[in-house]
Amino acid sequence: MPITQLDSGTALVLIDLQKGIVALPTVHPAANVIERSAKLARAFRSKGLPVVLVNVAGGAPGRADAAAPGGTRAADWAELVPELERAPEDYTVTKYQWGAFYGTALDLHLRRRGVTQIVLAGISTSIGVESTARAAHELGYNVTLAIDAMTDLNADAHRNSLERIFPRLGESGSTEDVLALLGKTR
Repeated sequence: MPITQLDSGTALVLIDLQKGIVALPTVHPAANVIERSAKLARAFRSKGLPVVLVNVAGGAPGRADAAAPGGTRAADWAELVPELERAPEDYTVTKYQWGAFYGTALDLHLRRRGVTQIVLAGISTSIGVESTARAAHELGYNVTLAIDAMTDLNADAHRNSLERIFPRLGESGSTEDVLALLGKTR
């Protein structure tokens, strides 16, 4: 479903745009995802709307057959990329599982600010972005997905999220679609 509107209480949530993740071999160039995400962040800040920067610092404790991608992690692996131009008013969430809501104070933070809708972008589409979108939907947020500001490590997984999962969770469109609607708010 295309993006139809942005609530006055909309927040931008950027998933795992950190040095270790953006260095992985993604389906679409991570530089493009970073550029579009930074553009969204600047626009949201200029409207006085919340920007949430999420990083992942480890994995959930359950067993899994799949090893973490990327091998040994560098010391700066979890650091957010500087292109996001982190501002003092940005809210940062460090997560230890796929989604940004479980085990964090993100929901409380958003509700205290009157947020009713989130715009999501980041890496990876089928893991961090999709998990966060599912939780946001279950928590009653209106979910909007900036699909050209996300990518995945696997083309089939990316396509599955875009074509089968996201239409059930909310509205999808381009960065430019979001920016156009943002220009009409407040």
